Amino acid sequence: MTTTTGITPASPNGSAGARVLPDSLMPTLPGHHYTDPGIFAREQRYLFEQMWFCAVRSADLGRPGAFRTVPVGGESVLVTRSRGGAVRAFLNICRHRGAKLCTEPEGEVKRSFQCPYHAWTYDLDGKLIAAPNLTSMPDIDRTEHGLVRVHVREWLGYVWVCLADEPPSFEDDVIGAVSERLGDAGAVDRYAVDSLELGRRVTYDVRANWKLIIENFMECYHCATIHPELTEVLPEFADGFAAQYYVGHGAEFGHDVSGFTVDGGDGLDPIPGIGTDQDRRYYAITVRPQVFLNLVPDHVIVHRMYPTAVDRTRVECDWLYLPQVVAEGRDLSRSVELFHRVNEQDFAACERCHVMMGSRAYRHGGVLVPSEHHIGEFHAWVRERCGTDEAG
Repeated sequence: MTTTTGITPASPNGSAGARVLPDSLMPTLPGHHYTDPGIFAREQRYLFEQMWFCAVRSADLGRPGAFRTVPVGGESVLVTRSRGGAVRAFLNICRHRGAKLCTEPEGEVKRSFQCPYHAWTYDLDGKLIAAPNLTSMPDIDRTEHGLVRVHVREWLGYVWVCLADEPPSFEDDVIGAVSERLGDAGAVDRYAVDSLELGRRVTYDVRANWKLIIENFMECYHCATIHPELTEVLPEFADGFAAQYYVGHGAEFGHDVSGFTVDGGDGLDPIPGIGTDQDRRYYAITVRPQVFLNLVPDHVIVHRMYPTAVDRTRVECDWLYLPQVVAEGRDLSRSVELFHRVNEQDFAACERCHVMMGSRAYRHGGVLVPSEHHIGEFHAWVRERCGTDEAG
């Protein structure tokens, strides 16, 4: 039995005809959804600037005045810690003439941020505290002309920001996504992620559209082809089914596998709070629009995506371990190497796809096999949120 998608594409040789697919296949997004700067701009505006965005690790802001600047949608956001210890986030723009306030990706100031253009100066709570001839302008409200605040939340040891005037429910959109995937609201708490320490961080510059990276993470149809090390540790991934997306299901380690390491050998100290049902299992969670959370018995891996252009995505990946493992200088190399290889393999595949998204053969997209059909729901979600249809 076959179905018609309702699209009337041209075939690769240019002839028109109805696109008919068998029931087992679903259409993907058309190729221009990955290459059109206009569509990317809508995604920036309606996804990344309206949803909760995982910006920085809280520990990166170790003391008052420490800061990081991160791209969120089309904005630069300055995240810092106030003198009282609270996390603050602001649009990284001077209120005077619109100069970029902090030009470095990270750093530390003592008490204030000063614009390098006209020296307007703001305290760590964003209030305007100094400017040339400011005393001669007594009618200026220093709070009103302070930095524009951004909503912040801390969870799992990370700072999440939202640029929307009225942010969506953090409990529903972020915590709810994790709870729904694990099938138990308290399951992630047992990993005590906010108490873990950063063991390794690797930043990847991926020359691909952000959606290709999301789609890759959401399926394992490719695992047997490009992830030999991962499928040795998680044999069920070799079957190509997205078992990791069954609610409450974690992929089980192979019988002869001791730990989530590149050679399947022993891992590091296990996280004490995880349950017996979580032991020797790997859980993968997507938190829209830009976080991947990976849970294994002895560590947690967090991916944060920063889409910077229609064809460019920076991915910052953290490996988190028990504090004593990091403090004792334990060898993390075999543990880190497994998912580092997975990352490099995945990102290379995404780049191979991205360079062909403009092909006439992909003008109306490709297809999803049954184990990938859940990706169709992701595509529908993006289209609905951003108002993009087949015609873009």
